[in-house]
This record gives sequence, C-alpha cells and structure tokens, in this order.
Amino acid sequence: MIKIEPSDRVLEVGCGRGHLTKAISDRGTDIVGIDANPQAQEVAGNGLVKRMDAESLDFDDATFDVIVSVHAIEHIPGLETALAEMGRVLRPGGHAVFVYPAEPVRGLYAVPTAVLLHRNPFKARQVHCNKLWPAKLRRMVEPLGMTQTGVEFSLFKTPQFSSVFEKIG
Repeated sequence: MIKIEPSDRVLEVGCGRGHLTKAISDRGTDIVGIDANPQAQEVAGNGLVKRMDAESLDFDDATFDVIVSVHAIEHIPGLETALAEMGRVLRPGGHAVFVYPAEPVRGLYAVPTAVLLHRNPFKARQVHCNKLWPAKLRRMVEPLGMTQTGVEFSLFKTPQFSSVFEKIG
C-alpha cells in the first residue's frame, strides 16, 4: 500500500486505545492519534492520543503527510464532513489509507459490539453508521482533491477493504 517513513507526520483517525499509534511512534515517526471516545487520552495513556471528533479536526491545513484510519470510518456519523476535514489537513502529495469492513449488510460485523455496548444486537447499525465499498468511498473522496492509487480486498479476520488515496496539488 504505502510505506510510512520516519520523516512523515502521521495522523491516525479513530485510534481507539492507540496501539497502532504507539507502534508507529516506536519506529521514530511523528504521529498523533485521535478518537471520539471521551476517555481516549486516559485509556491510551501514552501521550500520543487526543480526544477529537473526525468531523472537526483541530489541526492546521496541510499538516500531515499520511492519514491512517483502520476500522474507524464506518463508525463516523458525519463521514462526508470527516473526509473533507482529513483532506484539508493532508498535505499535497500526501496519502490517506482507509481500512474498512467489507460488510454485505451494514452493521453485520458490528453485532458483537452492539451487544457489548447496547446489550442489543439490533443496534449494530448504530455502531456501523456507514456501509462502504471502494467505488463508494472513491466517489466521496475524489471531489476533495484526492485520487485513488490503490485498493485491496482481504479476508484477514473479517473481510475488509483497504483504499489508498493521494492528495493532488
């Protein structure tokens, strides 16, 4: 897909507990993770994670060389706004990598999470707000000045897509 260099400035959107953020930081890369969870910073406990909504990123324009989002964009209610914000903070020539479930039915893979969070499997569609596939994501991202440079499908654990975009400019 892409190689993250130590000289890159990286943003991880929807970093959860910050495991990937920390792993990338341990390689010497300047990275910040954001998550909408009000306890994100406390739970991560590594100083690399901030509590922030993807729909309103508190960063200057063209701040990041790479944006990574692993199994997070399907959870963002205002995804179009969040993608526009990611496009805004990505520098020209930078890359955005999105990994998201290949769900045949929206929320299918979120049933266990819905049971844990809501004690109700029928709330899975509240957990996965978006059903995405590569062409749909491309149509959402290309008007933001990004072009798709790669797509992969994987059956690793849960069927998933990975899409890579480069910001033009």
